Amino acid sequence: MSFEFPDHEGFFTQGSPVFVARAPGRLDVMGGIADYSGSLVAELPIGQAALCAAQADSSGKLTIRSLNIGRTVSVATGGEKSTERWAVYLAGCVALLKAEGLLAKDAGVRLLLTSDVPLGAGVSSSAAIEVATMRAIAAAFAIELDGLTLARLCQRVENEWVGAPCGVMDQVTSACGAEGKLLLLRCQPHTIEGYTQVPTGWTVFGIDSCVKHSVGGTGYTGVRCAAFMGAKLLGLAPTDYLCNLTPESYRALGITLPDSLSGAVFLEQHGPTWDRVTTVDPKQHYPVLAATEHPIFENQRVETFLKALDAGDFALAGKQMLAAHASYSRCGLGTKETDLLVELAMEQSGVAGAKITGGGSGGTVCILCPSDREAAIAESVAGSYEKHTSTEPRVIQGTSPGALSTPVGLLQVRQRRF
Repeated sequence: MSFEFPDHEGFFTQGSPVFVARAPGRLDVMGGIADYSGSLVAELPIGQAALCAAQADSSGKLTIRSLNIGRTVSVATGGEKSTERWAVYLAGCVALLKAEGLLAKDAGVRLLLTSDVPLGAGVSSSAAIEVATMRAIAAAFAIELDGLTLARLCQRVENEWVGAPCGVMDQVTSACGAEGKLLLLRCQPHTIEGYTQVPTGWTVFGIDSCVKHSVGGTGYTGVRCAAFMGAKLLGLAPTDYLCNLTPESYRALGITLPDSLSGAVFLEQHGPTWDRVTTVDPKQHYPVLAATEHPIFENQRVETFLKALDAGDFALAGKQMLAAHASYSRCGLGTKETDLLVELAMEQSGVAGAKITGGGSGGTVCILCPSDREAAIAESVAGSYEKHTSTEPRVIQGTSPGALSTPVGLLQVRQRRF
């Protein structure tokens, strides 16, 4: 397969192949922030994707160019962590492959990136970049990576290099998703349980509130940390997942969790949690009850949602979405803008359900509706939202294959024309 990559003249050298990989973003239909607690999640790869082109460079340098922001950075071998933040998503892939012994320490790489996945919209623009980059580098250096290994390495880039404490669902969906189907992932830690088609005549799509979401933000990080605090207070072991507690078994424990708890008190009485990517801050107060109950009940909501879709009970499926949205707000991850989008969506004829997605605190709302009403609903909700907020939202429609279903291509190198 060959790719037409825009504006690459003069970046790559002649005589060495350039490999291009594509990876899509994802729409979190159900599951969201319960992933790090072991939930089942249902994720759809979207139509927008990142493209990364990679070429081995005998100079030993790492050179990265983003066509989206028109910037190029170049660092010597071993300096991958010292680059600009936007480039860390790509440089981290190189650094991790070297740290794992999969790429020679002195290997040089040239990386060219473009992406149309909306940034800050909660649809995994970072995972798309990481998966496309890792897959392109693997092709350029003949590194064999299966889908889950690829996803796990990309999650580590996000956790260890970027510093964002995300779960693995974003990277697995970008790598292993299937066009038009919900990927069903049991995050314990990453078992793909299958794929399910959205029922004929129905669809899901997203509307981005344009309130910038960040998985590295204090809201998401604090809620994740609070969930692990709650797990410890409930007497779970480090190998246990909160989502393996059913609502009934959770209630049967008879343990009353605090609504809010200071990090200082928790650390004094219980010590640190076992979460490897968050740290309890003694100066912060944490929403322990809401953050702990969310994944316990969300896992059940996801199961009910999928059974309802299968049975054609779209009212019940939509009820689970609305309950998930309310639970996000209870955790402190809602915003007035995403609440408004859900409210406007539910006023539309045919809409079964709507919810905030991903890490919350802004970003995109997912809407479940009949396929023949999608365009009208999207136009109406977007128009009403703009009237209320003076902000034009982005509509996120369509789906596409995951990275592993798209062959890595070769770029025909063109030199700069003078």
